[in-house]
Amino acid sequence: MTNSLPLLEQIEPLEYQLQQNKAASQRMEIIDQLLGYYVFTDIKRAERLLEELYDLLKNADLGHSQMDFQLRYHQYRALVANMRYDFERSVQYFNEAIQVAETTGTVFQQAEIMIDYAGTCMNNKENDYARQLLEKAELILKRFSHPALQARLIARYGFLNLMLSDFSKAIEDLLEADKQLSSLKGPLSPKDMYFLGLIHSGLGTIYVHNDNYERSILSYRKVVEMSESMNMRSRLSWNYLNLGNAYLAASDLENAEQFFLKAVQNPDDINPISHASAYANLGYCALQKENFKEALELLEKAEGLYQEFGNGELDNLGHIASWRAQSYDGMGQYKPAIEHFHMALNIAEELEDLKLASATSENIATFYANHQEWEDAYHFQALHSKYSDLYVRQVNDRRQMELEVKYDAEKKRQEAELLRLQATKLQLKALRAQMNPHFLYNALNSIQNYITSNKGNHAAKYLAKFAKLMRQSLEYSDLEFISLEKEIEFLRDYLYINEKLRFEDQLRYRIQVDEDIEEDILGVPTMIVQPYVENAIEHGLRTRKNGMIQLIFSMYDEKSIICIVEDNGIGRKKARDNQMQDAQYQNHKSRGTKITEDRLRILHNADANKVFVRTIDMKDENGQPSGTRVEIKIPIVDIHMR
Repeated sequence: MTNSLPLLEQIEPLEYQLQQNKAASQRMEIIDQLLGYYVFTDIKRAERLLEELYDLLKNADLGHSQMDFQLRYHQYRALVANMRYDFERSVQYFNEAIQVAETTGTVFQQAEIMIDYAGTCMNNKENDYARQLLEKAELILKRFSHPALQARLIARYGFLNLMLSDFSKAIEDLLEADKQLSSLKGPLSPKDMYFLGLIHSGLGTIYVHNDNYERSILSYRKVVEMSESMNMRSRLSWNYLNLGNAYLAASDLENAEQFFLKAVQNPDDINPISHASAYANLGYCALQKENFKEALELLEKAEGLYQEFGNGELDNLGHIASWRAQSYDGMGQYKPAIEHFHMALNIAEELEDLKLASATSENIATFYANHQEWEDAYHFQALHSKYSDLYVRQVNDRRQMELEVKYDAEKKRQEAELLRLQATKLQLKALRAQMNPHFLYNALNSIQNYITSNKGNHAAKYLAKFAKLMRQSLEYSDLEFISLEKEIEFLRDYLYINEKLRFEDQLRYRIQVDEDIEEDILGVPTMIVQPYVENAIEHGLRTRKNGMIQLIFSMYDEKSIICIVEDNGIGRKKARDNQMQDAQYQNHKSRGTKITEDRLRILHNADANKVFVRTIDMKDENGQPSGTRVEIKIPIVDIHMR
């Protein structure tokens, strides 16, 4: 879904093509494009298309492209379920999408699903898992650039911080996400427009919290204008409701009512809670204008809609009961007024909503005082004082808890960043240790000998190979992952130069890759194998004629491969003895292998006790050393970009 998605003016031609095409593969392609629009604009149409896509997928056999359709089917299903507030089903579809993505998807598809999935987790109050998903996506996007996904990732972090009440960090993230999305080249996709709407809704929420009603109104107006221009009707009622609430917070009842009315008049809303909230707020506006009869009618409509959702909407029913009580009181109807006041208080006490309990008990005290029922007035005024004190204490406790949550979240963020920095430093250290000075000196010295011996063709050939190797080394120093194909190409060039320039054809090598490994798709950590090849040459084969190095790459599991570096050298014990006696090589230490093992441990997210490199001393039939075998477990990523 990171491809170019259809814009509003392309929908009608696509719908026409869908009517004309009967072939399953063509219909699937058109439906896939239409879903990229309707999932964010018309949920009911999206659901009908998803049903057809499901039926087509059951009977189709399209090879690899079928897996692409299945991946997007699960992802679209998850998004639709999330928008319908069916979070359990959304989680189910996201998990299925991740399974397909990890098997056949690209790294960008994996990152996109994680970013989307995090939204459902936050809606479901699973903030810790949401953070884990975002951190995984962030790690991918640090390796492989994708501006739109990066902007969406920052937006999700902004909402995560908003949920943790870290408003300063939330506004920083949301403004940065807005900046990055707005700077993307070309027209924004429906999904990017959807995220832009989320960003400005989040900003509006923060501005309301900070009592900056003017900026809140501007943010929500921007969301409404975007939704109307993109025909995003499925969330339009919520956007009208948010804008109406912003006007209400600013005591602008006229504009508030205008947008509450628009919310209830939107026929395409997929969740009646927005209608219920709009009716309730219209009732509150009528109450403020002392239009008590109208207020009661509107509040009764809202109450009926809320009751369809059971106890999940008790807090809203509590406020409605309080407003109905005030309306009855305004109309001089004593009995229904006191009944609804007590109903509101009972709901507040059941929910342990101290703020509502405090306000309602004060309203009841005032009601009794106005009717000169002093004993009851005193009782409920005392109850108000009790709940008010408890509420103040609760607010203070909540602030302390929020600070603790922020501290823990920041600590986790810093720990993750520390690991990333540590991995980066190890990568740089490994690359600096990659080419030992003896190799560089000997290679250049051999090229110089060809020049002085008037063997210009040989010199030019080997100089070009050497220059390519150096260029690759410098280019790869900026990358954390490269394709296995490039890693093998680098190793082949490195071994070729050793064979021709250092060992004068006395070194042979062979590189073998299992058939089930797709070298151009799988990514491995940059130059991860070379230190072990260098080690084999310097310690095992340097003093031996007819040396042989064999590299074998095979799959270990879905997330890693095994690389075997095998030489027919003198063995580790003899190599250590030689190193002690040879002054030239006393200072040559296997720095690259030690650094690489630390690097592998971090890349595998493992503790210090885990081993990812095994070294085996090989022996012949007489028990004599016959070489060394190193087995390296290497993490992989999918870097294929379709």
